[in-house]
Amino acid sequence: MFARSTYTETCRFFGDQTPRELADAYGTPLYVYNESILRQRCRDLMGLSAHPGFGVNYSVKANANPALLSIIREEGLVVDAMSPGELHLDALAGFPPEKILYISNNNSAEELAHAAENSLLVSVDSLSQLETFGRIKAGGKVMARLNPGIGAGHHAKVITAGKATKFGISPDSLEELFALTDKYDLTLAGINQHIGSLFMTPDGYLNAASVLLTLAEKLPEARFGNLEIIDFGGGFGIPYHKYDGEPRLGLAELGAALHGLISAWADKTGYRGRFLVEPGRYVVAECGIALGRVHAVKNNGQTHYVGTDLGFNVLMRPVLYDSFHDVEIYRAKGEQVDPKPMAQTIVGNICESGDILAKERLLPVMREGDVLGVLDAGAYCFSMASNYNQRFKPAEALIAADGSARLIRRRETLEDLTRCLL
Repeated sequence: MFARSTYTETCRFFGDQTPRELADAYGTPLYVYNESILRQRCRDLMGLSAHPGFGVNYSVKANANPALLSIIREEGLVVDAMSPGELHLDALAGFPPEKILYISNNNSAEELAHAAENSLLVSVDSLSQLETFGRIKAGGKVMARLNPGIGAGHHAKVITAGKATKFGISPDSLEELFALTDKYDLTLAGINQHIGSLFMTPDGYLNAASVLLTLAEKLPEARFGNLEIIDFGGGFGIPYHKYDGEPRLGLAELGAALHGLISAWADKTGYRGRFLVEPGRYVVAECGIALGRVHAVKNNGQTHYVGTDLGFNVLMRPVLYDSFHDVEIYRAKGEQVDPKPMAQTIVGNICESGDILAKERLLPVMREGDVLGVLDAGAYCFSMASNYNQRFKPAEALIAADGSARLIRRRETLEDLTRCLL
């Protein structure tokens, strides 16, 4: 095997197969997921607190393949949905309505009605959405997403709280919120928040959790007594720079502090409902790797380009967020390798100059026929895939706990591209 593969070899990511065997069997681009890693990450999160009612709400937008959702359900997590499509996939994976939260964001009246008809608890994130929901489900229950004023994240586009974001209801608008719930005889059954994505230290998350608990405690007694769910949101980060030894988020420290916070607060206030955290990335990112092939190499000026089939139609995050993903390289057994690394820019096959997976990355010299592995591609990667340039969405495979491999999504075909045309 090629030298740049120590991470996957150490954790036996590909089970009984080699990455080249998987690429040959199923073609590339190919997303590969590891069941054992997925289950371990679920257990990491479920172990954050032993407080009665503590739970983990997986954000399905990170990855919605029903095969993965079924594993997540088996590990005891609940899930959310933000669209009828996500709700449909949650149901396919076996989640009953009471294990699904509907986290709305500028949804149409028809979508909110669809969620209500499916007996879901709906979270609204604006007074406007609350009014719409009240007209649909007068006399029902509702959650409200509040903006705690604290944001966190690795990029401005993933910060989901504070003044410069579209999300949430300002605490200054609570009286208007109460007036609307009274107008439609709605019970405020829960409050939630989300401060952003990919935090790697616990302080900001714990501070925001404290803000939400303070807001809950200030609710009028009758309204506080109706609370069933307090959802602190997600944003738990993972170490994308694995070959640089990036440390993990300290879950033991975070869990101990969070458990102490919610336990003490529940004892003080008498709250007996559920506490949820809402991670997406942490659950699935590290269980996924995107495999692709090198089809061309060339020099343009001072830049050495490595052309692959991993265009941004397959993996959008580096283009959208300037995100970093570590790369592994797999060459056929026995093939000679140039031992000196070189700065290389890895690009895709999309007709856009911005179709760049990795810029000036110091890596062993790649050549045509090499197979690449893009690490930590389980979250917000396939879920953002598109048919741009009319390319097919890739296949997905699962490495089971026993080391065997199976397809969990076939590659698209020309017929799939035209299926909806009239």
